Amino acid sequence: MHLVFGVCLKYLKNREESQDAVMQIFEKIVVSIATGEVDNFKSWLYVVSKNHCLMKLRSSRHKQESRQEDNSAAHVENTLILHHDDSEEVMESNLSKLDECLEKLKTEQKICVQLFYLEKKSYVEIVNQTKFDLKKVKSYIQNGKRNLKLCMESK
Repeated sequence: MHLVFGVCLKYLKNREESQDAVMQIFEKIVVSIATGEVDNFKSWLYVVSKNHCLMKLRSSRHKQESRQEDNSAAHVENTLILHHDDSEEVMESNLSKLDECLEKLKTEQKICVQLFYLEKKSYVEIVNQTKFDLKKVKSYIQNGKRNLKLCMESK
């Protein structure tokens, strides 16, 4: 238990999280050890503990990035909204800029952005239509939206 706690504390740098991780690891190894052979238990336990902590860190980092992307997504969408008091010339100019910027996107980003925003398709519908992985679809939309924003701001 001390080995596992030490490994968790090293990676997670938080006493309470490390204690929780020790419990989760021991729950996991009870199941794992019954299904496979372990030649060197101490080494195996160290690797299992390290991998558990790394996955926990990766998961928490991914959640933080998702929250940041959600916050920035709202900002990106708001900056591209045209106001009713804009003149027709300005609106046409912005639309032509948008068309130009859409053409500059990578093919996958362009397809996903058009399906999601212009055709109002859901993620699942886009996955079914394009055969892209769900995570890839979300990534293409997010990156495409960011690239559109950068392109529009540079024009």
